[in-house]
Amino acid sequence: MLQTSWTGLTVAIVLLLFLLICSALISGSEVAYFSLVPSDLHHLAQEGSVNSRRILHLKEKPRILLATILIGNNFVNIAIVILSDIVIGELFGRETFIRWAEHLSTWVILQDFSITALSFAIEFSLTVVGATFLLVLFGEVAPKIYANINNLRMARIMATPLVVLRSIFSPISNILVKWSNWFEQKLGSDMHRNRSMKDDLDKAIELTVSHEINSEKEIDILKSIVKFGEVTTKQIMRSRVDVIAIDIQSTFKEVMETVNASGYSRIPVYNEDFDDIKGILYVKDLLIYLDEKEDFDWQKLVRSDIKYVPEAKKIKELLTEFQLERTHMAIVVDEFGGSAGIVTLEDVMEEVIGDIRDEFDDAIEVDFEQLDAFNYVFEGKTLLNDMCRVMGIDTDTFDKIKGGSDSIAGLVLELMGRIPKRNTEFKYKAYRFKINGVNTKRIEKVQVTLPQEPVN
Repeated sequence: MLQTSWTGLTVAIVLLLFLLICSALISGSEVAYFSLVPSDLHHLAQEGSVNSRRILHLKEKPRILLATILIGNNFVNIAIVILSDIVIGELFGRETFIRWAEHLSTWVILQDFSITALSFAIEFSLTVVGATFLLVLFGEVAPKIYANINNLRMARIMATPLVVLRSIFSPISNILVKWSNWFEQKLGSDMHRNRSMKDDLDKAIELTVSHEINSEKEIDILKSIVKFGEVTTKQIMRSRVDVIAIDIQSTFKEVMETVNASGYSRIPVYNEDFDDIKGILYVKDLLIYLDEKEDFDWQKLVRSDIKYVPEAKKIKELLTEFQLERTHMAIVVDEFGGSAGIVTLEDVMEEVIGDIRDEFDDAIEVDFEQLDAFNYVFEGKTLLNDMCRVMGIDTDTFDKIKGGSDSIAGLVLELMGRIPKRNTEFKYKAYRFKINGVNTKRIEKVQVTLPQEPVN
């Protein structure tokens, strides 16, 4: 009898370990598959192996894939909890729980409970704590950390099992996906309605204004007003590598040379590094000191009332703050608190009405070369919004693939996952990109070819 009991316990423990491994693999596959970037998928497509094709096939229907993973994981976890209860019961024995219950029943707050109820509560608590510990550590945290680091390897390991599981759970998966779509339509109706309203407004603008003479500029302005509330500061700011700034240790002669060369009316002042901004120098404050000597203490003119804004701030809110605070420039900070660049009131206004040029502005704000009607060459640092405006296409054309990038170089890195070699070419829809210039640190020149037919 004892031999039979130990045999059953051994089988239960082995089966429990097997299910924990299954839970770990299924949980890890969720992170592995949904962390694959476009460059990974491109690599798999070029590889052409059976597993690669299976991975790409599974990624074609991400909702079905997610439903399959969640259903499989839940079944396995339920089985783990049941087996954990059996193993704990066999290891400790029912008599042990009864003795513990008899001891607890002497406590005043537990005297109203029966021995049977207390023993069941103890066993249940041990099962919950034990199963939760095993599932969280070995079935969730550890495999997901591994999968996040080795997503392609984990995806290959789980390609065949997930194809099998998808076939088995397809009836349940299809029902869950349909339900989730229905709930999404109900709960997300406001979002869809807003999007639909914006699309309708764009169409109405084109229909209303397009028949007028020289209407293209007016159409662009009206569309920019519609999208104004969605644009972030990061999308319009001037990156720190392009900012003209003055070191606070500079001499007065160096300051005047920078002022004369830049033509700006406000210049940030930093100490050693642009992350340490000391203030803003207003050029008008220098006017009465133009004849001062090189040792003039110009630092006393620096205004320390600096406005900082996060990259994610909407420019609609930023414009309101500029108006209320009567300021024209702000330092943009990234998520780590470093200085990402600057944004001015002029940048915000240009987002609506287009480029504002004065006598100090260069003839060309965006550095590009038009080769012919369909080919343009841009600097890698050019903002996507500026590129779209120059080429005469919608500014949201690349929103689905750009991720967190705002420049052409960022878009290329987002799609390829690496710094490409010179003359590398790739396509998105009917738009063709060619890398014309690159160094070890960044992408310098990108040639963009427009489609010769309209793109939906």
